[in-house]
Amino acid sequence: MINKNIPIYLASKSPRRKVLLKQLNLKFKVFSVECDESLKKNEPFIQAVKRISLIKLNAAKKIHNDGIIITADTLVVLDNETIGKPKNKKDAVRILKKLSNNTHKVYTGFSVYNALKNITVTDYEKTLVTFKKLSNKEIKNYVSLGSPLDKAGAYGIQDDFGAVFVKKINGCYNNVMGLPLFKVYNALLRV
Repeated sequence: MINKNIPIYLASKSPRRKVLLKQLNLKFKVFSVECDESLKKNEPFIQAVKRISLIKLNAAKKIHNDGIIITADTLVVLDNETIGKPKNKKDAVRILKKLSNNTHKVYTGFSVYNALKNITVTDYEKTLVTFKKLSNKEIKNYVSLGSPLDKAGAYGIQDDFGAVFVKKINGCYNNVMGLPLFKVYNALLRV
C-alpha cells in the first residue's frame, strides 16, 4: 500500500499525465521543470527516455525533496526517427500523413523517487500503435481543432477525434497518453 502521508509530486507539464495519475486515487501536487531533453547521437530510444526522466528527476529534487517525485519522458518513433511536437499546423499535417497507414512506437521512460528512503525506480514502457489510412480531410479537420499542436506525434489517443485514427494498439494504452500507470503504480509500491 502507498503511504498517503508522504507528499507526492508529479514533475510534468503534461495535463494528460495529471489525469492518469489521478486514477490511482492519490493526492499529489504538480510542478514542472526545465531541462535539456535532447537526444544523443545513436542513443537507443529506451535508454534516452530513461535518461531524460532521470534528468528531470534531478531537476525536480532541487525544488522538492521531501516526499515522492514522479517524472516521465515520452518519444514517438516511426522508422527509427523520433517525431516530436509539431511546430505549427502545417507541420502537424505533415506528421499525421507520415503516421497514416503505418505502425509507430511510443516509448515512455519514468522515474519514481522517495526522498525519505533515497530509493529511485526508473523503468520504461513501449507500445506499438497502428494508424488507419487517413484522408486529407480527416487530417485537416483534426488539425483545425488545435489538439495535435501540444502532443508528440501530433495526436492524442484520448482525443475525441484522434482516437478514431488508431486501428490497433499492441501494449499499454496509458503509455500512449504519456504514463504507463501499471508500471508507475508498481514502482510507487516499491519505493
